[in-house]
Amino acid sequence: MLEVEGLAKSFGGVRAVQGVTFSVAAGEIVALIGPNGAGKSTCFNMLNGQLRPDSGRIVISGRNSTGLPPRKVARLAVGRTFQVAQTYGSMTVRENVQMALIAHRREFFGLWRRASDLHVEEAMALLDRVGMAEQADRSCGVLAYGDAKRVELAVALAGGPKLLLMDEPTAGMAPAERTALMALAASLARAQGIAILFTEHDMDVVFTHAERVLVLDRGRIIAQGTPETVRADPAVRAVYLGSTAPVGASHAGS
Repeated sequence: MLEVEGLAKSFGGVRAVQGVTFSVAAGEIVALIGPNGAGKSTCFNMLNGQLRPDSGRIVISGRNSTGLPPRKVARLAVGRTFQVAQTYGSMTVRENVQMALIAHRREFFGLWRRASDLHVEEAMALLDRVGMAEQADRSCGVLAYGDAKRVELAVALAGGPKLLLMDEPTAGMAPAERTALMALAASLARAQGIAILFTEHDMDVVFTHAERVLVLDRGRIIAQGTPETVRADPAVRAVYLGSTAPVGASHAGS
């Protein structure tokens, strides 16, 4: 679903990402981790089209997306959630999802065709999938943060993504909320064959939900493999803890 080959990006004399190569298959859940400044956000922003790579190649669903702007990347069935939940606080929960459905279909509305009348059933079905149907008429501005994250996930799913990029999806959430959100995302991925690539600082979340883990340090991938393999890797332990203690023993990288 996603192939990345030799991706590189520099800012002045700083090489933020250097020759990064990896892939994510349909239905696979892959974590991209690393200490602060490792290049995770830069890598994500190139995949999403917010930054243009200096070199390398990005292929999504068999199509070269290198250098495409975000709106064109989204048209390749790519969804994204952000570290800080991106919802319209002045709109209801349902209206947020309706607007996402309208945007995905490139539809128009106006005086005689109100946005609030469009795709009501489909929006409610998406909210039901993320456990937010009962709060459909509430304003997003009054939601608990964990609920806002669920709405953001429903908005991302409105585009029918085959690839979902999740940037620190559990940031700012309580431990129980983190577990619930990632379990939900994982179940949706496996049921619908959605490829998920996510960044995360909470190692418990990473090692519980990721099927494969990529570790960035100073712009390069220094380790990759199953959670068990990565947890035991001496280079990863050194980057996170500067010791031989197991990664995750003290929520490394948080």
